[in-house]
Amino acid sequence: MRQRKWGVRYLEVGVEELNVHAVQDADLLVALGGPIGVYEKEAYPFIILETAAIATRVSCQQPTLGICLGAQFMAKALGAPVGPGPGKEIGWAPIELTAAGRASPLRHIADVPVLHWHGDNFGLPPNCENLAATASCPHQAFRQSTNLLGIQFHIETDPKGIEAWLIGHAVELSRAGKDPRVIREDTSRYGKQLKDAATKVLTEWLDGIEW
Repeated sequence: MRQRKWGVRYLEVGVEELNVHAVQDADLLVALGGPIGVYEKEAYPFIILETAAIATRVSCQQPTLGICLGAQFMAKALGAPVGPGPGKEIGWAPIELTAAGRASPLRHIADVPVLHWHGDNFGLPPNCENLAATASCPHQAFRQSTNLLGIQFHIETDPKGIEAWLIGHAVELSRAGKDPRVIREDTSRYGKQLKDAATKVLTEWLDGIEW
């Protein structure tokens, strides 16, 4: 985005005040991940405001990209159920693209392992295409038109920043029986390949947006 000379603002939702009008007025919104569920609004009240802001954008087909929790917010806003999956899906593994996925910008990661880090799954929203799946998560990515793209897994991961993930989620990893050494080694093995492929995915998606 900065290569395209766009202004980029990062907002830590729940810590900083969420200005709904600013979210709605943004040319592009990227909703990132987090270690909570979209259904935990009583524990985390900001979820109500974020859901409403995203719902307004997607109802107007404003360009929106959701990653992990962000994709779950989008799915909920579009009318799909979101809830706990059969288990934690954490670590590097490939995805299986659907026919629609192979015809989408995700085609660039067809043979590239990606980083999974989620416990919740979402249903396929109405009028959306399912783009990818894994054995424990039948809906890994979806799109509606060319402007709305939701991705459950992580293609945005900077390999240099994986240590912060491993430390910040140490309790979750331990409870899920995941060895941080394996994730660290796999990040070293696959991170550069994913970063290159992800650049192609995002470039093609941005080029296809209808403004």
